[in-house]
Parts: sequence; C-alpha cells; structure tokens
Amino acid sequence: MQHIPDVERRARLARRHGIHPEHRYADPLSATRAMTVLHATEPPTVHLSLQARVDGVSVADVDAVLYDSRLLVKQLAMRRTLFVFPRDLLPAAWGSASARVATAEFRRLAQDVTKAGVAADGAAWVETAAQAVLDHLADGVALDAATLRQEVPLLEERIVFGTGKWSQESPVAPRVLTLLGARGQLVRGNNVHHWRISRPRWTTMSTWLHGDVPRALPEHAGYAELVRRWLWTFGPGTETDIVWWLGATKAAVRRALADVDAVQVSLDSGDTGWVLPGDEGPTEPVTPWAALLPALDPTTMGWKQRAFYLDPEDVAYLFDYAGNGGTTAWWNGRIVGCWVQTDDGTVRVIYRGDPGADAREALEHEARRLTRWFGGEVVSSVYASPQMRGERLQ
Repeated sequence: MQHIPDVERRARLARRHGIHPEHRYADPLSATRAMTVLHATEPPTVHLSLQARVDGVSVADVDAVLYDSRLLVKQLAMRRTLFVFPRDLLPAAWGSASARVATAEFRRLAQDVTKAGVAADGAAWVETAAQAVLDHLADGVALDAATLRQEVPLLEERIVFGTGKWSQESPVAPRVLTLLGARGQLVRGNNVHHWRISRPRWTTMSTWLHGDVPRALPEHAGYAELVRRWLWTFGPGTETDIVWWLGATKAAVRRALADVDAVQVSLDSGDTGWVLPGDEGPTEPVTPWAALLPALDPTTMGWKQRAFYLDPEDVAYLFDYAGNGGTTAWWNGRIVGCWVQTDDGTVRVIYRGDPGADAREALEHEARRLTRWFGGEVVSSVYASPQMRGERLQ
C-alpha cells in the first residue's frame, strides 16, 4: 500500500485548491471545478473563496458566471447545505445527495403539517403547495420569497406547535422553497440587493438554464461522480471524511469508492485513505505560502478528520459549536489563526500562536491584498468563530 504523508497532503492541498500564489486558477469556473463545489450558505463565501484562488477576480466577475452565463449554479445538496456547482455536476447531485435531502425535507414538512392540523393529509398538502409555486413561476418570472408569499396563498400558512405561552409559530414558505430547491425544481437566482446579502429571487430551474435541464443521474452513478471529483480535490481522504462530506451512508460511499476503482493508501494518522487510480504518486513540493480563506471555505470544510492541517486544540477557537469553520489564516498548509475586518474594512490577522517571522510577513501581505479587494466594504458572518468574536469584543 502506498503511503502518503501529511506533508504531501498539504502540498496537494496547496496546488489543487489553487490557494498557493503560484498555482491559482485562471477564472471562477476552473477554480470551482477544482474544488468540486463551493459553499454558498452565505453569498460572500463564494466571492471570497474565488478571490483566494483567482488573481484579479472581481465581484462583477463572480456575479457574471453565477447570474449571466450561469455556468455556476446554486443547489442545495450534501448535508442540507447550499453549494455552488459547476453546471455539468448538477445531475449527479440531483440523483443522489440532493435527492436524499429532498426526501428528508418532504417527510418532515408533511409530518409537521399534519401534526399542526393544517391538513389531514400533510403529504398531499405539501405537494399541492409545491405545485402552486411552480405554476406561479411557470412563465419565467423570478420573485423573492416575500413576494411569493403574497402571491401564492398557500405559502401564507404558518404552522403552530404547542399551546398557550409554550406555542411556537413557524412559517411554511421557506420550507416549501427549500424542498423545491433540493429537488432541483427551483433555483436561487439574482440577489435583490448586493452581493453580501442573501435575498435571492426564486425561479424555476428550467427558466434559469434556458430550458436545457439535463436528466438526474441514477443514485449510484450520482454518488460515484461526486466521490470521483471529491477524491481529486481532497484525496487522500478517509471513509469517515467522505461519509461526512457527502452526508450519505457508509454503504453508499463504499459502493461509490468501488465504482470509481478508488485505491487505498496509508496515512500518517494510521488511517486508511483513498485516492483515484493512478493518483498515488508523490506530489511536487511547493514553496512557502500563505492564504486567507473565508468562513465555510471548501478547503477548511473538506475533511472531517483535520489533524493534518489543524491543531485539534485550535478547533474550539476556530470552529463554532456546530462545526462550522470561521475565517482562517494558513501557513504552509496548516491553519494558524483567523482574520477579521475593522470598521473601515481593513483585514487583520489574529494568530493562535507565533507562526514565525516569515509566516507573519507573508500573511500580512495577504491581509493587505484582501483589504484592497474589499475596497472599504465589510463582510459579516453568522458563522464567526469564537476567536473572531473575541477579537471584535476588544
């Protein structure tokens, strides 16, 4: 069995993820393909992840590929998370990870509708509401959620749980839209406001893709394609890593690994890793490098077992209670801190310890680069890590 040490895993990360200054990508599409997908729970993450990987890219450049050419498309998928997918990878998600999310969303919503007394047949009510939304958008219009609630009466329904002072009211509209998004029937289009705020206009996937909607792959083929791309981006990775990233079962992952003829390798941790066939060989070392990545960046969130690039003692400072990574500062393939912005948009690096003079100099250079890119704008995140929040309180 070939052995791939941690130092080589970090070299792969630097090259393939495009975050080494000498290995950045030419454009947003190639950078996204290299990462398999980009996290998009917060709109700025997409722009900032691409800023770290594409020299000279602007907000307008990213918006153009998201909303004009639409070569990158937002899709709810793995772990009920919103991602930006290269357009050609959508059928794989629709048939596997997104379908799994949609099934779970439908079941929970139907049960809640029935329990709340909205309808005796919750499943039928949900399907009726979903179809009403699709019918309303069938002429190609794009509407934000607030407008849809006003124009589709069923979306005004609210589910009430409990009684008296213990009652809680929950709107049904976001959950119906989430279900349709997971099914690949609706898509989050242009934002109503600027790039830093999540208030999308919803439209049908058929409208968004100009009628060119490919057919979903069968489940096993979809998972195989997602795993194949994940292995190129993140391999070697363990079965635990892949199960977590996909939000799938061990059985589904094991079948996918077999379908792509994945090869076992040994890791410094003592675990067994997996790579694509022919990808076991050594990676060229890279020169020293630094990078500043946004909250929920795909590099930070690519693995479940992170000790090869993150000191376990730092997890509580750099990730929130739910395991979401905040902003990160990287030196030679390891996370050494985070970054925040001051009120005027200046980027400041906050270290977990002293990474050395060379690291500080390189990271301060990246901080100046990112400050110039922001141009005075300030981006906030609900996924701010404890270290980020602590810095802001000082």
